[in-house]
Amino acid sequence: MKNRTGLIIAAVAIALIALMAYSSMDLAGFRVEVCKEFQGRNSCRTASGATREAAQRTASDNACALISSGMTDSIACQGTNPVSVKWLKGN
Repeated sequence: MKNRTGLIIAAVAIALIALMAYSSMDLAGFRVEVCKEFQGRNSCRTASGATREAAQRTASDNACALISSGMTDSIACQGTNPVSVKWLKGN
């Protein structure tokens, strides 16, 4: 019984290590840097995503999060065009 329990624990540990290694791999196909300007403030953020749209949206949202305050400003910032978009991977 002890031997079987040890094998189960070892199998679970190996599975967890494999899962951690797999999830830490760079599986995103696109990486982008987006710079936004809102109310005289500037911010540039980099993000990755499975699609171009997801990567650009995440980078834009992250940039706006730093230069806007409150939900209204955040939505207004997200509606503005980026100052620059630089594709780092997957263009």
